[in-house]
Amino acid sequence: MDICRRKFGACILAGLGSGLVRQSFALPPRPKLLVLAVLEQIRPDYLDSIWPQVGRGGFRRLVETGAYFPDCRHVASSFPFTTLATLATATWPAQHGIVADRWYDRKERGPLRASVDGLLATTFASQVAEAPNSRVFVVAHEEAKGALFAGTPLAHLFWLGDDGRATTRGDNPWWLADYNRAHSLEEYHNADWLAVGAKPGAPPLRKLKFDATRPQDFLALFKASPFAQTALFDFVGELITREKLGQGNTFDMLCVVSSASGHLGYETGARSPLMQQLILQHDRNLERLLDQLDHALGANTYNLVLSGVHGCPAEPPLFARPRMAVDGEALAQAIQRKLALTRGGRVEKYLYPFLYLDGGASRASENAALAAGRAALEESEIAAYYTAGGECSIHNEWERRFRNSFHPLRSGDVMLSYQPDYVEEFGTGRGVSYGSIYDYDIKVPLCLFGPQFRAGAFESPVELVDVVPTLARAIGVSPPSSSVGRVLGEAYQGSEEPVR
Repeated sequence: MDICRRKFGACILAGLGSGLVRQSFALPPRPKLLVLAVLEQIRPDYLDSIWPQVGRGGFRRLVETGAYFPDCRHVASSFPFTTLATLATATWPAQHGIVADRWYDRKERGPLRASVDGLLATTFASQVAEAPNSRVFVVAHEEAKGALFAGTPLAHLFWLGDDGRATTRGDNPWWLADYNRAHSLEEYHNADWLAVGAKPGAPPLRKLKFDATRPQDFLALFKASPFAQTALFDFVGELITREKLGQGNTFDMLCVVSSASGHLGYETGARSPLMQQLILQHDRNLERLLDQLDHALGANTYNLVLSGVHGCPAEPPLFARPRMAVDGEALAQAIQRKLALTRGGRVEKYLYPFLYLDGGASRASENAALAAGRAALEESEIAAYYTAGGECSIHNEWERRFRNSFHPLRSGDVMLSYQPDYVEEFGTGRGVSYGSIYDYDIKVPLCLFGPQFRAGAFESPVELVDVVPTLARAIGVSPPSSSVGRVLGEAYQGSEEPVR
């Protein structure tokens, strides 16, 4: 069932222009609470596949009564940290600098991991936190991702530690110790992951086996399970109750960054039955959250925005994996052999998707970068390249995706793209990698729900950088200083934008 067309015979098309859309109407007053629920890895087709099984109060409620954009694009490379930074700042990696989950540092001669310290742009959370009479809370599975999304110490940051307990920076709120005493990972040792609606006695989809000699194995299973997802939303519910979010004299923003589907995707790829079940479980968690907000604040008195940040490739079939799973070191050596024949330079480091050559980013190295890109293109696994000098082997929409991905100091000399559905080989013989510029990695669903947004399915593509300018307009704060997105004015109540 195509949920984008299920009840909207004529869909209102979103504007394609850049920059802020002029508004000729007044927005309804802003609610006291904005919830931004961020799913690290979700594709629009996931919702299509589970639609017959979703309840009335989760995804269905958001999609049918909110402004739904099934084609929201991260028009750049799609690493988890990269896409989170783009959503948080409303600008591309070329500006915010988080070009991958890690990149090579020539000065240190080693990889640097993405973190808030490497962020080169202002976040939406910091804009809201600095506004008078406002509070910002960020809750994440992982500290580093939560801190990056917040981008400011003014936000109240919470994350789930490897012991399952909620952790925060600075002083703990008075209620946190009591909450943690009632929650630990031990309750999930050897837990059975059952299908949604499974009958009593049904076999589990997976058992979260615990071996005291290898606790890391259990932890990996837990992080990629609905139990981790539910634990995060259980804590969110506690936070709403204890801090009375949206119920006082402040404006409150709550950002929830869920990584469970990201972890499962690394292991199984996009088409696993487990992935479908995880998204169904997320539907139940959303329904619980919406019910709680209705009870505490009243229906239609808060805004809730659901956004993915990146998608996922399918896992290569076993028979094709030797061809489709790329050994990065072997690829770099093959490129180096070709460069040696023409004295075209030397590969210093290859860290997917960036090739770093001796000589840095000086203009003299552009000839070497071109030589390296052309050498890479001769390898069967390579589809295209882009150099630090702006030369691209392909001239279409991909050229923009490359350009948005490329930071002059962090992206090396050449950026490579593998063939469709090819992945980086981690040495485990299974699983996938993120970070490509293909549609399956860059397209995510977006839904804006609440009294300021009108119901509708908007089929035309929008971009991830458009989300924050739209929310900034809704709550009356300035967008981040580096923002390049537009306001999705077509989503607002009272909009009279013509179909384009």
